[in-house]
Amino acid sequence: MAKKQGGRLLSSAGLVNYYESEDRRAVHISPITVMVVAAAIGIIILTINIVFPG
Repeated sequence: MAKKQGGRLLSSAGLVNYYESEDRRAVHISPITVMVVAAAIGIIILTINIVFPG
């Protein structure tokens, strides 16, 4: 049997392959920034819920 080239698994069933690319035009956000913004939004929502109980 001949070996298939390309390195794709036969069991992938049409799933999309994702590759890391170094696109300089892409927006790059550090994971720490994402965590800080998420925590700030959570604190703001908690504060609003305390100030204006529903």
